[in-house]
Amino acid sequence: MPFALNPTAVWPIVLLCLSNVFMTFAWYGHLKVKAAPLFVVVLASWAIAFFEYCLAVPANRIGHQVYSAAQLKTIQEVITLVIFAGFSVFWLKESLTWNHLVGFALIAAGAAFVFKG
Repeated sequence: MPFALNPTAVWPIVLLCLSNVFMTFAWYGHLKVKAAPLFVVVLASWAIAFFEYCLAVPANRIGHQVYSAAQLKTIQEVITLVIFAGFSVFWLKESLTWNHLVGFALIAAGAAFVFKG
Protein backbone atom coordinates (compact mmCIF):
# COMPACT_ATOMS: atom_id res chain seq x y z
CA MET A 1 0.00 0.00 0.00
CA PRO A 2 1.54 3.35 -1.02
CA PHE A 3 2.16 6.03 1.57
CA ALA A 4 -0.63 8.62 1.51
CA LEU A 5 -0.58 11.93 3.34
CA ASN A 6 -3.74 13.39 4.77
CA PRO A 7 -4.15 16.80 3.06
CA THR A 8 -5.79 18.14 6.21
CA ALA A 9 -2.56 17.31 8.06
CA VAL A 10 -0.21 18.70 5.39
CA TRP A 11 -1.87 21.99 4.38
CA PRO A 12 -1.52 23.60 7.81
CA ILE A 13 2.22 22.92 7.75
CA VAL A 14 2.57 24.36 4.24
CA LEU A 15 0.55 27.45 5.20
CA LEU A 16 2.51 27.89 8.44
CA CYS A 17 5.79 27.73 6.48
CA LEU A 18 4.59 30.40 4.06
CA SER A 19 3.19 32.58 6.83
CA ASN A 20 6.45 32.33 8.72
CA VAL A 21 8.42 33.60 5.74
CA PHE A 22 6.25 36.72 5.76
CA MET A 23 6.53 37.13 9.52
CA THR A 24 10.30 36.71 9.51
CA PHE A 25 10.60 39.45 6.90
CA ALA A 26 8.18 41.63 8.87
CA TRP A 27 10.16 41.25 12.09
CA TYR A 28 13.74 41.06 10.85
CA GLY A 29 13.87 42.11 7.18
CA HIS A 30 14.23 45.78 8.06
CA LEU A 31 17.51 45.15 9.87
CA LYS A 32 19.30 45.59 6.53
CA VAL A 33 17.64 48.99 6.00
CA LYS A 34 19.27 51.14 8.65
CA ALA A 35 18.37 54.51 7.08
CA ALA A 36 14.58 54.09 7.22
CA PRO A 37 12.81 55.91 10.06
CA LEU A 38 11.29 53.67 12.71
CA PHE A 39 7.68 54.63 11.94
CA VAL A 40 8.20 53.65 8.27
CA VAL A 41 9.67 50.32 9.34
CA VAL A 42 6.73 49.69 11.68
CA LEU A 43 4.16 50.47 8.96
CA ALA A 44 5.98 48.32 6.41
CA SER A 45 6.19 45.48 8.93
CA TRP A 46 2.45 45.73 9.62
CA ALA A 47 1.75 45.58 5.90
CA ILE A 48 3.89 42.45 5.54
CA ALA A 49 2.38 40.90 8.68
CA PHE A 50 -1.11 41.24 7.18
CA PHE A 51 -0.19 38.53 4.66
CA GLU A 52 1.24 36.40 7.45
CA TYR A 53 -2.13 36.52 9.21
CA CYS A 54 -3.94 35.68 5.97
CA LEU A 55 -1.98 32.42 5.93
CA ALA A 56 -1.58 31.63 9.63
CA VAL A 57 -5.24 31.94 10.60
CA PRO A 58 -6.44 29.42 7.97
CA ALA A 59 -3.49 27.17 8.83
CA ASN A 60 -4.62 27.01 12.42
CA ARG A 61 -8.32 26.62 11.56
CA ILE A 62 -7.59 23.73 9.18
CA GLY A 63 -4.87 22.29 11.37
CA HIS A 64 -7.02 22.16 14.49
CA GLN A 65 -9.07 19.46 12.76
CA VAL A 66 -6.01 17.20 13.00
CA TYR A 67 -3.68 18.68 15.61
CA SER A 68 -4.20 20.03 19.11
CA ALA A 69 -3.54 23.72 19.71
CA ALA A 70 -0.31 22.81 21.54
CA GLN A 71 0.82 20.70 18.59
CA LEU A 72 0.04 23.51 16.13
CA LYS A 73 2.02 25.99 18.22
CA THR A 74 4.91 23.55 18.46
CA ILE A 75 4.91 23.00 14.69
CA GLN A 76 4.92 26.76 14.20
CA GLU A 77 7.86 27.24 16.57
CA VAL A 78 9.98 24.59 14.86
CA ILE A 79 9.14 26.11 11.47
CA THR A 80 10.15 29.50 12.88
CA LEU A 81 13.57 28.18 13.89
CA VAL A 82 14.22 26.57 10.51
CA ILE A 83 13.11 29.59 8.50
CA PHE A 84 14.91 32.04 10.77
CA ALA A 85 18.14 30.05 10.51
CA GLY A 86 18.02 30.23 6.72
CA PHE A 87 16.92 33.87 6.77
CA SER A 88 19.74 34.95 9.05
CA VAL A 89 22.33 33.25 6.85
CA PHE A 90 21.00 34.22 3.41
CA TRP A 91 19.32 37.60 4.04
CA LEU A 92 21.19 39.05 7.00
CA LYS A 93 24.49 37.38 6.06
CA GLU A 94 25.04 36.23 9.64
CA SER A 95 26.65 32.91 10.38
CA LEU A 96 25.14 30.14 12.45
CA THR A 97 27.56 28.81 14.99
CA TRP A 98 27.60 25.45 16.70
CA ASN A 99 25.94 26.86 19.82
CA HIS A 100 23.03 28.19 17.72
CA LEU A 101 22.60 24.78 16.10
CA VAL A 102 22.79 22.93 19.42
CA GLY A 103 20.27 25.33 20.96
CA PHE A 104 17.88 24.92 18.02
CA ALA A 105 18.29 21.13 18.18
CA LEU A 106 17.45 21.11 21.89
CA ILE A 107 14.32 23.16 21.22
CA ALA A 108 13.33 20.76 18.43
CA ALA A 109 13.96 17.78 20.73
CA GLY A 110 11.73 19.37 23.36
CA ALA A 111 9.08 19.95 20.71
CA ALA A 112 9.08 16.23 19.89
CA PHE A 113 7.72 15.50 23.37
CA VAL A 114 4.53 17.43 22.55
CA PHE A 115 3.75 14.78 19.92
CA LYS A 116 4.40 11.78 22.15
CA GLY A 117 1.23 9.77 22.86
